[in-house]
Amino acid sequence: MGEGGRSAVVTVTYNSERVIEGFLRSLLQQSYENFVLYVIDNASTDHTLEILAACKDRRIVIIPNQCNVGVACGNNQGIRAGLEAHCDSVLLINNDTEFRSELLKSLRGGLCDYKCDMAVPKISYYSEPRKIWYAGGHFDRWKGYMGVHEGLDETDRDQFEQSRQVEYAPTCCMLIRREAFNKVGLMDEQYFVYADDTDFCFRALRNGLKLFYLPTTTLLHKVSSLTGAEDSKFTSRHLTRSHIYFIRKNLGLWRSACYLPAFQIKLFYKLLSRVVDWDGFLVREKAFLEGWKIPIPEEVTS
Repeated sequence: MGEGGRSAVVTVTYNSERVIEGFLRSLLQQSYENFVLYVIDNASTDHTLEILAACKDRRIVIIPNQCNVGVACGNNQGIRAGLEAHCDSVLLINNDTEFRSELLKSLRGGLCDYKCDMAVPKISYYSEPRKIWYAGGHFDRWKGYMGVHEGLDETDRDQFEQSRQVEYAPTCCMLIRREAFNKVGLMDEQYFVYADDTDFCFRALRNGLKLFYLPTTTLLHKVSSLTGAEDSKFTSRHLTRSHIYFIRKNLGLWRSACYLPAFQIKLFYKLLSRVVDWDGFLVREKAFLEGWKIPIPEEVTS
C-alpha cells in the first residue's frame, strides 16, 4: 500500500446531529488528506443531513437510504463505493467519535510497518479520556466467542502501549486493506447492529488475516450515545439476537448445542437473581427466538 494511496472512510449515520459536527471536524483536520468520506445515512429524521450538506468539502459523499437498513448493510454500501473508486483501504468508523489529526496517517503506517491486513487504535471514553474502552481484544471461548475488550474501564497508565497482533476489535474504528475483502467478504447484513464486527473478525482470523492494535494513536468514543445504554430494550434485543445468530452461524452444530442451552440457563439465573426484570427477560427471550430463526447464509460475498 503506497504512501499516496487513497482511503475510503465509511460511517453510518442515523439521527446523528448531536455528534456529527465533532466527527467531521476531526476528520477534515487529518494530516493525511487523500481520503473520501462516504456517509451512509439510514433515513435520519433530525438535522443530520442538513449539517452534512452545509459542509462543502468535495471529499464528502452522502449516500441516503429511504429506511434504516442497519449498520452492517450501511457499511457494505460504503465499502463497495470505496472499492469501486479504487481506494487501497477502507476505514470503518463510528461518527460518535473524535480524534487527533494523525489518526488516519498512523493507521495507514501501521498496515505497512506490521504488514497486517487490519489496524485499530486505542479507544477511550470521550467523557473520561483517561478511561479505556478498548486496548486490544480477543474471543471469549467460554461465552460463545463473544468479543472481549482488553483494558475495559481501566485507568490508562500506559499499561497497553505495546503494539501487538490481536484477535478481535470493534469496527468503531478499523482500517482494512482492500485485499482483505477478497478473502473474507463484506459484513454479514443479517446483523442489523452489534456482532457484525465480531463476525468479520472471526472470519478474518479463520482466513489467516492479521489484525494489529496500535496504541500510538487514540480515539475518543461517545459510548452508547446513539444506541442507548446496554440495558435499554433496543440494545438488549439486538445484542441477544446477534449473539445467538453468531453462535449458530460460526460454531457448528455440536458447540451450538452446548452454548445455546447455557445461554438460556444464564438468562434464567439473571431473572431469578433480579439482574434483569421480567420485561427485560421477555425482551431477551423474544430476541433469542429471532436469532434462532435467521437463515444461515452459505457465504458472505463481495
